Amino acid sequence: MAIAINPRDRAVKAPRRASRLALMSAAAVFALGAAIGPAPLTPAYAEAPLSGSVTAAGPASFADVVERVKPAVVAIKVKAVENSQGGMFEMPDISPDDPMYRFFKRFGEPGPGGRPQKHMTMSQGSGFIISADGYVVTNNHVVEHSSEVEVALDDSRTLPAKVVGTDKRTDLALLKINDGQKLPYVEWGSTTPRVGDWVIAVGNPFGLGGSVTAGIISARGRDIGAGPYDDFLQIDAPVNRGNSGGPAFDSHGNVIGVNTAIYSPSGGSVGIGFAIPTEVAKDVVAALKEKGSVSRGWIGVKIQNVTPEIADSMGLKTTKGALVAQPQKGAPAEEAGLKAGDLIVAVNGDKIETPRDLARRIAALGPGKTVDVTYQRAGAEKTVKLKLGTLPEEQEARADDEGPSQQGSEVSGLGIEVVPAPEVRGAGREGLLVTDLDPNGAAAQKGLRRGDVIVEAGGRPVNSSSELASAFETARKEGRHSVLLRVKSANGAKFIAVPTTGAG
Repeated sequence: MAIAINPRDRAVKAPRRASRLALMSAAAVFALGAAIGPAPLTPAYAEAPLSGSVTAAGPASFADVVERVKPAVVAIKVKAVENSQGGMFEMPDISPDDPMYRFFKRFGEPGPGGRPQKHMTMSQGSGFIISADGYVVTNNHVVEHSSEVEVALDDSRTLPAKVVGTDKRTDLALLKINDGQKLPYVEWGSTTPRVGDWVIAVGNPFGLGGSVTAGIISARGRDIGAGPYDDFLQIDAPVNRGNSGGPAFDSHGNVIGVNTAIYSPSGGSVGIGFAIPTEVAKDVVAALKEKGSVSRGWIGVKIQNVTPEIADSMGLKTTKGALVAQPQKGAPAEEAGLKAGDLIVAVNGDKIETPRDLARRIAALGPGKTVDVTYQRAGAEKTVKLKLGTLPEEQEARADDEGPSQQGSEVSGLGIEVVPAPEVRGAGREGLLVTDLDPNGAAAQKGLRRGDVIVEAGGRPVNSSSELASAFETARKEGRHSVLLRVKSANGAKFIAVPTTGAG
């Protein structure tokens, strides 16, 4: 199921039915337990109970903590100018003498020459003051494209704010307000919160201002597809629209996260919210305060997960690590000798579990640092030194939805048709261009798409349909369950493991 995040209120949409089924299942379990009664403990559990003696934790009330931190939590009010592609109505075919002509002329068509019309929008979010001189933390998506930003304090005063810097990749922004006197502020937490710890969310839900909710940390390290450095805290303290950018506190009043997204079928809270953890936010905010932007380390590789199918086709014993799909030309990784198919397993001796783990560690080291990168190639482990570059600005990748229209040769069992890439202008000098495929076929089910170029199969270059078919035949004879295809697309290169069953 795809996860979509509304850029304004950061609501991660989920089907209602799934939530209802979950509740029904839970109710059924409780009902069954009540009906049959608790099961007797076995002697092993009786001798060594799992629970032991646990002291009740948590305050009887959060009132004292809230009273102390609430003055530092603010509401963010944003004005932005957006372009409109047209008016409210299509301009009808009426005479200029018609009484309604001027109405439709004003509201029914784009600006002069068909140009988009500009209009003012208003939005609200939350934030919190982190220093007595008026630095305020919020989300990037709250102030993105803003033309004017105001901060409403807890004492009802409103002050103009300057955007000091933003970081789209972590969705953080730093503002500055000036009151001419010391302002109340809160501090970052210094200890890592655990799953089950209390959490208090304070913010401006639905523009109400100064609202407080409480719950626990439900999980850590959540990846919700918001960006390359996702490492969210999941909390069940109710978070709603307008809470974006507000603080999540521990029971001592220290900031442990910045509320940024919710998982919801309707845009309202269903008890699943996400906060950027302090250990991430603190470093980003410090960089924004110092330079107005964040510089991250970069090695220049497109990487992907190692699926069980890919591990099997490569003869790997584990799915841990980051698989290099394509080194970028002239990037530090290519200059150091890394190639497509290498599996990065450690950086400076620290093990790499996933591609996201690699991205975060390299970014955190910063540009200019020299690091040891350990990788596996053809069953052998090697280590290379490379100097990190600076992560460039994001580039937009565009793909042709229609794909190529050339008639290709069918590869039996895979459900695809291919032609040599050199025969198609712009497709490249090597490989096989996928001109058509069966959406229910083995290749399509594993992620191959029309317009992709198959460069390698089973570690060998392929330039004809017979060579591709031969790679699958060889894999079956050797007892392998899948063939690893190296594929180039509009979004870069990747590896796809396609099962040998039925191919041929």
